[in-house]
Amino acid sequence: MFKHILVATDRVTRADAPVLTALDLAGQYHAKLTVLHVLEPGFTSNTEQVSPDYTEAIKTKLHKTYESDVTYSHIVRFTIRTGCPWKEILNEAHNPDTDLIILGPHSKQTEKKEAVRKNKKIGNTARKILTRKNCPMMIINKPIAKEKLKFQKIIVGIDFSISCECALCLSVKLSRDFNSILYPFFMIPIPPYPKYNGVHYKTDMDALTKKLEEFCDVYLDGTEHEYKIWGGALPHQEVLKCAEKTDADLIILGSHTKNDTGKNYAGKWYAGSVVERVSFRADCPVLVLNDSKALEKWHDIQIPDQNRETATDRSINLFHLKKRKGPSAC
Repeated sequence: MFKHILVATDRVTRADAPVLTALDLAGQYHAKLTVLHVLEPGFTSNTEQVSPDYTEAIKTKLHKTYESDVTYSHIVRFTIRTGCPWKEILNEAHNPDTDLIILGPHSKQTEKKEAVRKNKKIGNTARKILTRKNCPMMIINKPIAKEKLKFQKIIVGIDFSISCECALCLSVKLSRDFNSILYPFFMIPIPPYPKYNGVHYKTDMDALTKKLEEFCDVYLDGTEHEYKIWGGALPHQEVLKCAEKTDADLIILGSHTKNDTGKNYAGKWYAGSVVERVSFRADCPVLVLNDSKALEKWHDIQIPDQNRETATDRSINLFHLKKRKGPSAC
């Protein structure tokens, strides 16, 4: 499936979990792998201050760090760029055959600061790449065992948006490639209303189960799957709980698609809080997709029909949001 993987690392003399994961995935898919390290000069506008000799020395150190992990089956290119990390990663990703970007949630410099512990979200580099490149991006928090990279259990988050529908298509493709079980996940938002009771919850559960099946079944024919519909207040927490309970090997999420309204967000993608918080906390890899165009390079993957995109009811109708009259009102 993946033919060219790009992984970025800011570590040189110590092995980085995203690179080790990328090496394993490249071996599984017989894919080309580019390992990128970006040097940040004191003034990012002046890239000439880093000499070619220094760049070559860094590349040599980087190669030595991973030489025991690179096998004869790998096609690996180590490359060094100078400048702003997220811009240089995007420049490298412009290679037309790059079909997966792998990153850690934060840089090592950020990990040393209190910001990581306080924010508990992905860092600026990961966020800016995600919101500017319509290429699947995998975020790795910690080293992943090789057997877990066979992706036997995959969770895909569903909120009926177009981006989540694209994520579903990608998850089906991976599930069939690995002969794995797929868990389409949806969280029913439980309101903090004292009069929202078990009857109301069952009403929502029945309605949303039907809606989820209608939304997903068109793609799931022939794919082993099990729907997971949970009640909760914070979607990212419920996704992580589901991943832990099912011992998931991979979480696939759709980020928020382009927002064409509003002065500040017109024409841009934005990651969304669920993507940011799950990616920061997950023990397994998190694969994020933001645009159906990212699926076009794979000819054997089902892409959402344009007519379906406009015709599908993407609203989430909950019992407590409906206008109720008479004795049933609460």
